[in-house]
Amino acid sequence: MKGLEEVRPNSFGESSSHDRLPRIQLAGVARTVPNLLVEAARRYPGKVAWTDGTVEHRFQDLPDLAARGGATLVDLGVAPGDRIGVIAANRLDILELLVACSWLGAILVPLNPATPVAQLRSILDYIEPALVFVDDADDVTALIASATIESRWSGPVVRLPSLEHGPAPWITSPVAIDAGSTTPGSTLALLMTSGTTGASKAVECPHGQFLAWGEGVGGMLGMTEQDVAYTCLPLFHTNALNASFQTMLHGATLHLGPRFSVSKFWQRNADAGATVGYLLGAMVRMLLSQPTTVELPPHRVGRILAPGTPVDALREFESRFGSILIEGHGMTETNAALGTPLGVRRLGYMGQVMPGYQAQIVDEEDVPVSQGTPGELVLRSDIPFAFATGYWQMPEVTVRANRNQWFHSGDRVVMEDGWFRFLDRIKDVIRRRGENISGWEVEQVLDSHDEVARSAAIPVPSELGEDEVMAFVVRLPGSALTAEQLHRETADLLPAYARPRFIEFVDELPLTDTGKVRKQVLRERGVSLTTWDAQRTDTLTHG
Repeated sequence: MKGLEEVRPNSFGESSSHDRLPRIQLAGVARTVPNLLVEAARRYPGKVAWTDGTVEHRFQDLPDLAARGGATLVDLGVAPGDRIGVIAANRLDILELLVACSWLGAILVPLNPATPVAQLRSILDYIEPALVFVDDADDVTALIASATIESRWSGPVVRLPSLEHGPAPWITSPVAIDAGSTTPGSTLALLMTSGTTGASKAVECPHGQFLAWGEGVGGMLGMTEQDVAYTCLPLFHTNALNASFQTMLHGATLHLGPRFSVSKFWQRNADAGATVGYLLGAMVRMLLSQPTTVELPPHRVGRILAPGTPVDALREFESRFGSILIEGHGMTETNAALGTPLGVRRLGYMGQVMPGYQAQIVDEEDVPVSQGTPGELVLRSDIPFAFATGYWQMPEVTVRANRNQWFHSGDRVVMEDGWFRFLDRIKDVIRRRGENISGWEVEQVLDSHDEVARSAAIPVPSELGEDEVMAFVVRLPGSALTAEQLHRETADLLPAYARPRFIEFVDELPLTDTGKVRKQVLRERGVSLTTWDAQRTDTLTHG
């Protein structure tokens, strides 16, 4: 098939034999996290399951850790079904709390420690947790104290002991409790959406969804018992949490690292002995922005899950660093419904429909469109509870997102020969001169310029009553690139109607904690006195 690229099996190192190695398979009502912990402990007893480089938890320890953690929660007044908040940077305590909640039947709500006070106050009132754990950082303690002022929520706050106190210091119960009566559909975690275009929503993620994530993505990565998966992504989002299920299901080790650092990324992976990694958003280009003269430490990272990486950056990254980047499509509400079969890919595409899932592309009336026609990606699964079950206390929003028995992703895509290609978020499509313009495709062109670090394209009002294209651009350090020069030097790469009329240089773009541009902030800013206008320039030049 045109455009397909074979990935050499030996590019996956020792993991090339993954089909011959055992992996945990749970079926029916057994698809719960407590059952996974027990089975993993039986199959891989002495192997390290989780580590942060200092503390290690072996697979054989996980059931007892979960059972005594559950008992500790009971001692703190927590009951099955209660929500447990945790506000902390990456630390093993969050995974310990997750399995303790799974054992008891409680619900973990991991929250971003960089959440603004007003937003955190709103989340606490919305979620009503039985209690909130916070790490020992002074700024987090101050955050929760400020958020509870004028809040309806008045539950207790439990400060997690310092990381120097050894393994699981918050677990104080000397006795264990029996696992609760959870099912695959029982909610294990509430994960907050980014809230970049409105109020945050809490996604109800059940036990079965986490197991399906681990099976699907672990399979795409070719994960085996020989692997060490290193993640520096935050545990208050789905990517890092799901990495823990990939490793548990495949008998691999999860190494949890601190937040992403461009200068320390490769050294931390090398120190961890990592073979599998995870990157999001702009992280790939940020790593490529380092001078080629910087000496790269020897590492064993063969595969990195890095959805949405542009083809030019992917090729450069793989050539420079020697790691294969794995594509796919997943959302907090769904699962790895689209992906690339291990060893085969088509560059520039998210992948094909994975086993156990269905996908369609539909128009505004939910009518399927023909192949090659753009539309909204809608998804569903044949695997029970592989998707989130809804939005917490938002039944109308839940029904709207799942109308006509399909989850509506909000992604505008096109399908060609069974391969799905991302075009844009539907809300980010720019309508100009009767044409639908993908802001994402405009950004790829601007980002390809040698002096551009990153860009964001948005619609702004036109005098003609439609949209104009505006681009916010971050230049590379030391660049003297002008807006007129950028407009001229990228003109041949875009159709005339898609070329940005307005260009604004900025020092940085407003980002979510996962590296997504907060475009609503840019829309609110819009055109200003410092914005370059191509029409004004043309008038001055030719008038």
